[in-house]
Amino acid sequence: MKLYYSPGACSLSVHIALKESGLTFEAIAAPTKTHKLADGTDYYTINPLGYVPLLVLDDGSHLREGPAIVQYIADQVPAKHLAPANGTFARYKLQEWLTFIGTELHKGFSPLFTPGMPEEAKNMAKTRLASRLQWIDGELAKTPYLMGDNFTVADGYLFTVSNWAQYVGIDLSFYPNLLAFRSLVGSRPNVIEAMKAEGLMN
Repeated sequence: MKLYYSPGACSLSVHIALKESGLTFEAIAAPTKTHKLADGTDYYTINPLGYVPLLVLDDGSHLREGPAIVQYIADQVPAKHLAPANGTFARYKLQEWLTFIGTELHKGFSPLFTPGMPEEAKNMAKTRLASRLQWIDGELAKTPYLMGDNFTVADGYLFTVSNWAQYVGIDLSFYPNLLAFRSLVGSRPNVIEAMKAEGLMN
């Protein structure tokens, strides 16, 4: 398998899932600013949408969208318990988390990274994000991970997206349970490996 990623982008969630899975893969940097691979290839020729992540399977099949990719990865290694079994209520709860993180947090950060976005719009986005982060903080007061006592692919996604707060002036110190969660996830060896591989840690 090949993972096309951009350092620190949402593709880090997939990178973490792959490291946690133990599956063999090749990570290929596809910077979102240049869309040029290290060998000069135009990334748009590989993924016409131009964004990451993109997972290319050994048979050449392409899978886009992080929440779909991390579930695919989890299902390849059920013994790792990176996602509950398909068809169970717990699996739908995982999908609920992935959807919430994707639509309420991931997309919520987008205006803060958009060049030329008016300050008023950025402040509105920050206010909305604050309410969502406050709610997550309350949920994390109940369990160490989003789904309970065990790490799942949803945790890797929340860890990835919450990383962005430091770049857009959002203070996470108001959310002690989220900070504890970030420390817990950030100390996992496979998360550290993925971060180092993307140049996000020394």
